[in-house]
Amino acid sequence: MKNIFKGKTAWITGASSGIGEALVYALADMGAKVIASSNDSEGLLKVRENCAAKSADIKCIPFDLADITSLAEITGKLFEEEGRIDYLFNVGGISHRSRIVETPLELDRKIMDINYFGAIALTKAVLPYMIKQGGGHILATSSISGRFGFPLRAAYSASKQALHGFFETLYLENKKDNIKVSVIIPGRVRTNISINSLDAEGKPRGVMDPGQAKGVSPRKAAKTIMKGIVKNRREILVGKSELIMLFIRRYLPWLFFRIAGKIKPY
Repeated sequence: MKNIFKGKTAWITGASSGIGEALVYALADMGAKVIASSNDSEGLLKVRENCAAKSADIKCIPFDLADITSLAEITGKLFEEEGRIDYLFNVGGISHRSRIVETPLELDRKIMDINYFGAIALTKAVLPYMIKQGGGHILATSSISGRFGFPLRAAYSASKQALHGFFETLYLENKKDNIKVSVIIPGRVRTNISINSLDAEGKPRGVMDPGQAKGVSPRKAAKTIMKGIVKNRREILVGKSELIMLFIRRYLPWLFFRIAGKIKPY
Protein backbone atom coordinates (compact mmCIF):
# COMPACT_ATOMS: atom_id res chain seq x y z
CA MET A 1 0.00 0.00 0.00
CA LYS A 2 1.29 3.44 -0.96
CA ASN A 3 2.24 5.43 2.13
CA ILE A 4 0.56 8.83 1.89
CA PHE A 5 0.29 9.08 5.67
CA LYS A 6 3.92 9.61 6.70
CA GLY A 7 4.39 13.01 8.30
CA LYS A 8 0.65 13.72 8.26
CA THR A 9 -1.52 14.45 11.29
CA ALA A 10 -4.65 12.40 11.95
CA TRP A 11 -7.32 12.99 14.59
CA ILE A 12 -9.39 9.93 15.52
CA THR A 13 -12.47 9.74 17.74
CA GLY A 14 -13.55 6.45 19.28
CA ALA A 15 -9.82 5.73 19.53
CA SER A 16 -9.85 3.74 22.78
CA SER A 17 -11.13 0.50 21.23
CA GLY A 18 -12.30 -1.24 18.08
CA ILE A 19 -11.80 0.32 14.66
CA GLY A 20 -10.60 3.62 16.14
CA GLU A 21 -7.90 1.92 18.18
CA ALA A 22 -6.79 -0.15 15.19
CA LEU A 23 -6.53 3.00 13.08
CA VAL A 24 -4.32 4.61 15.72
CA TYR A 25 -1.82 1.74 15.50
CA ALA A 26 -1.99 1.48 11.70
CA LEU A 27 -1.46 5.19 11.12
CA ALA A 28 1.32 5.39 13.72
CA ASP A 29 3.05 2.47 12.01
CA MET A 30 2.88 4.42 8.73
CA GLY A 31 4.62 7.40 10.32
CA ALA A 32 1.62 9.62 10.92
CA LYS A 33 1.23 11.84 13.97
CA VAL A 34 -1.91 10.65 15.73
CA ILE A 35 -4.32 12.47 18.04
CA ALA A 36 -6.54 9.98 19.83
CA SER A 37 -9.88 10.95 21.40
CA SER A 38 -12.54 9.05 23.32
CA ASN A 39 -14.72 9.40 26.39
CA ASP A 40 -12.76 6.49 27.89
CA SER A 41 -9.65 8.04 29.44
CA GLU A 42 -8.36 4.72 30.78
CA GLY A 43 -8.75 3.15 27.36
CA LEU A 44 -6.80 6.00 25.77
CA LEU A 45 -4.02 5.50 28.30
CA LYS A 46 -3.81 1.84 27.32
CA VAL A 47 -3.61 2.77 23.64
CA ARG A 48 -0.90 5.33 24.35
CA GLU A 49 1.12 2.76 26.31
CA ASN A 50 0.81 0.28 23.44
CA CYS A 51 2.08 2.91 21.02
CA ALA A 52 4.96 3.84 23.32
CA ALA A 53 5.99 0.18 23.40
CA LYS A 54 6.46 0.44 19.64
CA SER A 55 8.29 3.78 19.94
CA ALA A 56 5.30 5.69 18.58
CA ASP A 57 4.09 8.74 20.47
CA ILE A 58 0.46 9.84 20.26
CA LYS A 59 -1.45 12.73 21.78
CA CYS A 60 -4.58 11.87 23.78
CA ILE A 61 -7.48 14.30 24.07
CA PRO A 62 -10.42 12.79 25.96
CA PHE A 63 -13.89 14.20 25.44
CA ASP A 64 -17.46 12.96 25.17
CA LEU A 65 -19.27 13.27 21.83
CA ALA A 66 -22.50 13.66 23.79
CA ASP A 67 -21.22 17.06 24.96
CA ILE A 68 -20.41 19.25 21.98
CA THR A 69 -20.07 22.53 23.91
CA SER A 70 -16.29 22.28 24.22
CA LEU A 71 -15.47 21.04 20.71
CA ALA A 72 -14.75 24.45 19.18
CA GLU A 73 -12.34 25.29 21.99
CA ILE A 74 -10.61 21.90 21.83
CA THR A 75 -10.26 22.16 18.06
CA GLY A 76 -8.88 25.69 18.13
CA LYS A 77 -6.28 24.77 20.73
CA LEU A 78 -5.30 21.65 18.81
CA PHE A 79 -4.71 23.52 15.56
CA GLU A 80 -2.72 26.13 17.48
CA GLU A 81 -0.47 23.39 18.90
CA GLU A 82 -0.19 21.15 15.83
CA GLY A 83 -0.42 23.66 13.00
CA ARG A 84 -2.65 21.46 10.86
CA ILE A 85 -4.75 18.32 10.77
CA ASP A 86 -4.72 16.32 7.56
CA TYR A 87 -7.22 13.60 8.46
CA LEU A 88 -10.27 13.63 10.71
CA PHE A 89 -11.70 10.20 11.48
CA ASN A 90 -15.18 10.36 13.02
CA VAL A 91 -15.29 6.83 14.44
CA GLY A 92 -16.84 7.20 17.90
CA GLY A 93 -20.45 6.12 18.30
CA ILE A 94 -23.01 4.01 20.14
CA SER A 95 -25.70 1.49 19.22
CA HIS A 96 -28.76 -0.12 20.79
CA ARG A 97 -30.88 -3.26 20.62
CA SER A 98 -34.53 -2.44 21.26
CA ARG A 99 -37.82 -2.46 19.40
CA ILE A 100 -39.29 0.89 18.38
CA VAL A 101 -42.39 0.36 20.52
CA GLU A 102 -40.29 -0.07 23.68
CA THR A 103 -37.60 2.54 22.98
CA PRO A 104 -38.14 5.82 24.86
CA LEU A 105 -37.63 8.99 22.83
CA GLU A 106 -34.81 9.99 25.19
CA LEU A 107 -32.81 7.01 23.95
CA ASP A 108 -33.42 7.92 20.31
CA ARG A 109 -32.17 11.44 21.09
CA LYS A 110 -29.09 10.15 22.92
CA ILE A 111 -28.03 7.98 20.01
CA MET A 112 -28.66 10.77 17.51
CA ASP A 113 -26.74 13.25 19.69
CA ILE A 114 -23.65 11.02 19.79
CA ASN A 115 -23.64 9.41 16.36
CA TYR A 116 -24.88 12.33 14.27
CA PHE A 117 -24.60 15.65 16.09
CA GLY A 118 -21.30 14.70 17.74
CA ALA A 119 -19.75 13.85 14.38
CA ILE A 120 -21.03 16.90 12.52
CA ALA A 121 -20.19 19.27 15.39
CA LEU A 122 -16.56 18.15 15.34
CA THR A 123 -16.50 18.30 11.55
CA LYS A 124 -17.91 21.85 11.58
CA ALA A 125 -15.23 22.83 14.10
CA VAL A 126 -12.41 21.37 11.98
CA LEU A 127 -13.63 22.35 8.51
CA PRO A 128 -12.70 26.10 8.50
CA TYR A 129 -9.15 25.25 9.57
CA MET A 130 -8.82 22.60 6.86
CA ILE A 131 -10.05 25.04 4.23
CA LYS A 132 -7.56 27.64 5.47
CA GLN A 133 -4.66 25.17 5.37
CA GLY A 134 -5.49 24.24 1.77
CA GLY A 135 -7.24 20.92 2.17
CA GLY A 136 -7.73 17.78 4.19
CA HIS A 137 -9.63 14.52 4.36
CA ILE A 138 -12.69 14.02 6.58
CA LEU A 139 -14.13 10.58 7.24
CA ALA A 140 -17.36 9.54 8.91
CA THR A 141 -18.20 6.04 10.12
CA SER A 142 -21.61 4.81 9.08
CA SER A 143 -22.74 1.17 8.90
CA ILE A 144 -24.52 -1.12 6.49
CA SER A 145 -27.48 -0.26 8.72
CA GLY A 146 -26.91 3.30 7.54
CA ARG A 147 -28.09 2.18 4.12
CA PHE A 148 -31.19 0.27 5.20
CA GLY A 149 -33.35 -0.35 8.24
CA PHE A 150 -32.86 -3.42 10.40
CA PRO A 151 -34.78 -4.82 13.40
CA LEU A 152 -33.84 -3.56 16.89
CA ARG A 153 -31.65 -0.77 15.48
CA ALA A 154 -34.09 1.97 14.47
CA ALA A 155 -32.34 4.86 16.26
CA TYR A 156 -28.88 3.60 15.28
CA SER A 157 -29.90 3.12 11.65
CA ALA A 158 -31.50 6.57 11.53
CA SER A 159 -28.42 8.26 12.99
CA LYS A 160 -26.14 6.56 10.47
CA GLN A 161 -28.41 7.28 7.52
CA ALA A 162 -28.35 10.95 8.50
CA LEU A 163 -24.56 10.95 8.24
CA HIS A 164 -24.72 10.05 4.55
CA GLY A 165 -26.81 13.09 3.70
CA PHE A 166 -24.54 15.43 5.63
CA PHE A 167 -21.18 14.12 4.44
CA GLU A 168 -22.21 13.75 0.80
CA THR A 169 -23.24 17.42 0.92
CA LEU A 170 -19.97 18.28 2.66
CA TYR A 171 -18.06 16.80 -0.25
CA LEU A 172 -20.13 18.56 -2.91
CA GLU A 173 -19.83 21.94 -1.20
CA ASN A 174 -16.12 21.76 -0.43
CA LYS A 175 -14.39 19.76 -3.16
CA LYS A 176 -13.31 23.12 -4.62
CA ASP A 177 -11.44 23.70 -1.35
CA ASN A 178 -9.53 20.42 -1.75
CA ILE A 179 -11.56 18.80 1.04
CA LYS A 180 -11.85 15.07 0.50
CA VAL A 181 -14.71 13.22 2.18
CA SER A 182 -15.23 9.49 2.73
CA VAL A 183 -17.94 7.52 4.48
CA ILE A 184 -16.80 4.25 6.04
CA ILE A 185 -19.49 1.55 5.82
CA PRO A 186 -18.66 -1.39 8.09
CA GLY A 187 -20.59 -4.61 8.13
CA ARG A 188 -19.65 -7.01 10.87
CA VAL A 189 -16.43 -6.06 12.67
CA ARG A 190 -15.36 -7.67 15.94
CA THR A 191 -15.58 -4.61 18.17
CA ASN A 192 -17.38 -3.91 21.45
CA ILE A 193 -20.23 -1.98 19.83
CA SER A 194 -22.80 -4.73 20.41
CA ILE A 195 -21.46 -5.35 23.92
CA ASN A 196 -21.83 -1.65 24.73
CA SER A 197 -25.14 -1.32 22.88
CA LEU A 198 -28.00 -0.08 25.02
CA ASP A 199 -31.22 -1.88 25.85
CA ALA A 200 -34.63 -0.17 26.09
CA GLU A 201 -33.71 1.07 29.58
CA GLY A 202 -30.51 2.66 28.33
CA LYS A 203 -28.25 0.08 29.99
CA PRO A 204 -25.35 -1.70 28.22
CA ARG A 205 -26.32 -5.21 27.16
CA GLY A 206 -22.89 -6.67 27.85
CA VAL A 207 -23.22 -9.32 25.14
CA MET A 208 -21.59 -9.55 21.72
CA ASP A 209 -23.89 -10.42 18.85
CA PRO A 210 -22.99 -13.89 17.47
CA GLY A 211 -22.88 -12.56 13.92
CA GLN A 212 -20.51 -9.79 14.90
CA ALA A 213 -18.23 -12.25 16.67
CA LYS A 214 -17.63 -13.82 13.25
CA GLY A 215 -16.81 -10.51 11.61
CA VAL A 216 -13.49 -9.15 10.41
CA SER A 217 -10.92 -8.01 12.96
CA PRO A 218 -10.50 -4.29 13.71
CA ARG A 219 -6.97 -4.56 12.36
CA LYS A 220 -8.22 -5.82 9.00
CA ALA A 221 -10.92 -3.14 9.01
CA ALA A 222 -8.29 -0.43 9.54
CA LYS A 223 -6.20 -1.80 6.68
CA THR A 224 -9.22 -1.74 4.36
CA ILE A 225 -10.03 1.82 5.40
CA MET A 226 -6.52 3.04 4.74
CA LYS A 227 -6.49 1.39 1.33
CA GLY A 228 -9.76 3.17 0.60
CA ILE A 229 -8.19 6.50 1.57
CA VAL A 230 -5.22 5.91 -0.73
CA LYS A 231 -7.68 5.22 -3.58
CA ASN A 232 -9.76 8.26 -2.54
CA ARG A 233 -12.94 6.20 -2.22
CA ARG A 234 -15.97 8.25 -1.20
CA GLU A 235 -17.51 5.10 0.28
CA ILE A 236 -15.27 2.50 1.92
CA LEU A 237 -16.92 -0.88 2.45
CA VAL A 238 -15.59 -3.01 5.32
CA GLY A 239 -16.66 -6.55 6.03
CA LYS A 240 -17.37 -9.95 4.49
CA SER A 241 -20.30 -11.53 2.67
CA GLU A 242 -22.85 -9.45 4.63
CA LEU A 243 -21.94 -6.49 2.39
CA ILE A 244 -23.93 -8.10 -0.41
CA MET A 245 -27.05 -6.87 1.39
CA LEU A 246 -26.15 -3.34 0.25
CA PHE A 247 -26.43 -4.39 -3.38
CA ILE A 248 -29.54 -6.48 -2.82
CA ARG A 249 -31.23 -3.51 -1.11
CA ARG A 250 -30.32 -1.23 -3.99
CA TYR A 251 -31.11 -3.44 -6.96
CA LEU A 252 -33.58 -6.02 -5.57
CA PRO A 253 -35.50 -4.28 -2.77
CA TRP A 254 -38.24 -6.93 -2.72
CA LEU A 255 -35.62 -9.60 -2.02
CA PHE A 256 -33.98 -7.46 0.66
CA PHE A 257 -37.20 -7.20 2.66
CA ARG A 258 -37.73 -10.93 2.36
CA ILE A 259 -34.21 -11.72 3.60
CA ALA A 260 -33.96 -9.01 6.27
CA GLY A 261 -37.15 -10.20 7.91
CA LYS A 262 -35.64 -13.64 8.42
CA ILE A 263 -32.17 -12.67 9.73
CA LYS A 264 -31.77 -12.94 13.48
CA PRO A 265 -31.25 -9.37 14.74
CA TYR A 266 -28.72 -10.48 17.37
